[in-house]
Amino acid sequence: MSSLFQVPWSDYRPDLVDALWRTVSYTVVSFVGAVLLGLAVALLRLSRAWPARAVAAVYTEVFKNVPLLAIIFLTYFGLASAGIRLDVFTAGCLSLVVFYAAYLSEIFRSAISGVHAGQTEAGEALGLGRAGIFGHIVLPQAVRQALPGTNTMLVDLLKSTSLLVTVSAAELMSEGRLITSATFRALEVYLVISAIYFALCYPLSQLLLLLERKVRAGIPLSPWRRRRLKAARALLAPAVEADMKAGAV
Repeated sequence: MSSLFQVPWSDYRPDLVDALWRTVSYTVVSFVGAVLLGLAVALLRLSRAWPARAVAAVYTEVFKNVPLLAIIFLTYFGLASAGIRLDVFTAGCLSLVVFYAAYLSEIFRSAISGVHAGQTEAGEALGLGRAGIFGHIVLPQAVRQALPGTNTMLVDLLKSTSLLVTVSAAELMSEGRLITSATFRALEVYLVISAIYFALCYPLSQLLLLLERKVRAGIPLSPWRRRRLKAARALLAPAVEADMKAGAV
């Protein structure tokens, strides 16, 4: 074992921290973009206009059936050959966004479609418009159904940032390749890089699982909703106590 760990890691610590920050930056920016684009595509798939549905369906099928690595090459090298030059960060995030938006759109479409039509009818009976029904009735219920698949996509996206090593994106895997070139200790270096990815992905997956359980249990996540629930319980407490006393008598 003593012959395994011989890389002077203290010398590379600043570079690894910078690479870790870049990996997290790629993940956060790409995931936010993928969620927004995926939701837009899902709404187009559910549109009443068939051209919108057709465009969204073509987008989804294309990017679901093209490898992410090919998309990265097309975005960074292909667009450059056509005169559109993107920096590494922009090209990397764009590749991840368009790829994962296709999968998230299917998750969101399924979740939105899973909300019972009676919920929409109830919103119409209350006089809500289409935007109000979607924002206050359909979307909150769809989020609960979409959460497991969305959480899986987030962890998978974090791991997929390693493919950006092919365009020297300066993330963790790129830094591992540079350290390997300098030390010729590939086994040790990639063991450490793998351990860092595990240290990122495992806690994240567990936190997302905890979030999923809380949402499924109906626990409000925002402080505003928690205050409203606490106030509602305080208002209902006397009535509940009176009912319990009446039942005891």
